[in-house]
Amino acid sequence: MTDFFPGNSYHTPDTGRLYPSHRLLFWTRWNLYPRFFRTVLQARALAEAGRYDNEAFAASSREIIRDVEGCGGLFHVEGLDRIREARGPVVFIGNHMSTLETLVLPAFIVPIKPASFVVKEKLVRGPVFGPVMRAVEPIAVSRRDARKDLTDVLTQGSEKIARGRSIIIFPQSTRQYTFDPGKFNSLGIKLAARSGAAVIPVALKTDFWSNGVILRGFGPLRIREPIRFEFGSPLQVSGRGRTEHQQVVDFIVSRMKAWGVPVADGRASPE
Repeated sequence: MTDFFPGNSYHTPDTGRLYPSHRLLFWTRWNLYPRFFRTVLQARALAEAGRYDNEAFAASSREIIRDVEGCGGLFHVEGLDRIREARGPVVFIGNHMSTLETLVLPAFIVPIKPASFVVKEKLVRGPVFGPVMRAVEPIAVSRRDARKDLTDVLTQGSEKIARGRSIIIFPQSTRQYTFDPGKFNSLGIKLAARSGAAVIPVALKTDFWSNGVILRGFGPLRIREPIRFEFGSPLQVSGRGRTEHQQVVDFIVSRMKAWGVPVADGRASPE
């Protein structure tokens, strides 16, 4: 499989941003979202034909990165070598800001470590995204029964990790522009402790792609906001993982503050 970003970092070339007409005509959601849905429909066709494998998953994610860059998005990604240095499958634990991270993280992760997500059940059942999501073997949670969701994540996640598949999880209950440690649960740490996998913290800033009012996942583009991802060093969980959970939170908080993202004054949730 092609590793699209073979170095430790990736930065979008800052070109084509000096022309006001580009901002008026092209740097809007009305240019990006048609491109995005074209990519999704192509992926859906492959999934329905049984040909949406890890390589196709990474490639369609890479195409979305190109679409975002074509509409003025600037990516700044650091720490890719930390994924490479981790042995075996891992649990990626990150904050959740917008739809964008779910779409583009596979391009950075999957060529190095085959991976899937913990997602809301409705994404797996939907007529457009459903076939694509099912093809990448996610863990679907209902968000209605916390105990069952915990059992499903621990059981299915451990099985997938045992088969060599990493898991990407966003412990926040919803997308938030402000990072609140008190709403960042330890589900990812529990999965790592159960499965024996290492944890890689992921800090992200994706408010370029804002949340909409009518369609929550598809708001206006905020072209002045750079898109940032940084992967932390792998952590091996010991005991109940309280120390490692705090290390993940501390890493994300440090990057949020460095990037100018508001951080709520709250303690990390131990549960």
